[in-house]
Amino acid sequence: MKYVSMFDKIDLHLIRVLHTVLTERSVSRAALRLGMYQPAVSASLKRLRELAGDPLLVRSGASMVPTVAGLRMIEPAAEILRSAEMLFSDARAFDPATARQTFSLAASDYLDPLFLPQLVTQVKTTAPNCGIDIHPLSADADYRAHLAQGHYDVVIGNWPKPPQELHLGRLFGDEVVCLVASHHPAVHRGWDTEAWLAAEHIAPTPTHPGARGFIDEHLASQGLVRNITARCPHFGLIPAMVAGTLLVLTTGRQYAERYVGALPVKVLPCPVEFPRMMYYQLWHERTHASSAGRWLREQIKTVAASLRRAEPEAAAA
Repeated sequence: MKYVSMFDKIDLHLIRVLHTVLTERSVSRAALRLGMYQPAVSASLKRLRELAGDPLLVRSGASMVPTVAGLRMIEPAAEILRSAEMLFSDARAFDPATARQTFSLAASDYLDPLFLPQLVTQVKTTAPNCGIDIHPLSADADYRAHLAQGHYDVVIGNWPKPPQELHLGRLFGDEVVCLVASHHPAVHRGWDTEAWLAAEHIAPTPTHPGARGFIDEHLASQGLVRNITARCPHFGLIPAMVAGTLLVLTTGRQYAERYVGALPVKVLPCPVEFPRMMYYQLWHERTHASSAGRWLREQIKTVAASLRRAEPEAAAA
């Protein structure tokens, strides 16, 4: 009860006075900065001293300095003020030029390798004071729970059937193709379904025992099994592994095309017919109306669209 009664005596204005007095190290300068009369600031400082049981600001020669207790209060007071500023401002509007917050998203590494670098560049250019945390999208983390609990703002990946309880925004669809080394026999001979299934394939390491990705799930529905002889948990390293071997990587065209020219690899059509790989961004109802959340989702959509526009231009060149 003692704690509750003390808490009731503290308001946001008092915290602002505390932070200003301690950082300015002067009652008169704090009064000017706060737009208050000096006696009012002095009265507030007296209340703060009584609540803290500490003088907070003491004279040292011709100037004033915070006490040890006062120094410890500066950053917590600043954090309270920052949180209070965000409390209602996000509900009203989001100004990327002045906003200070950290966005958190989880993304599949099957994405276009340019996607996340361009997204980070766009966020940091447009909202320079905001941070961005990118997490791997794996079975080790329950992304539904992370979205519901606010650990993630958005999840980006490809699902044959996205979860219905989440909001969904389509980013792009991609054709399934094969990436092989330039010296692979199929580059010159071509292949049929039987030859493709018998070739040596490389695939991502399953996220858990028995797990099957988009490619193998579709093959299983057709009663087909490919010959996987290599697996790697780091999708971004697989193209380099393909370049020096006879391994076949089956994935989306947008991903595969990024490595043509950078590595001695070729993109070949797949003899097995696949549906298009669909990429989405997913988010929870809790962030659906958030202006900051809407802004982030728009940046993701814009980057995805710019990469799709650049694809035919690169092909023409």
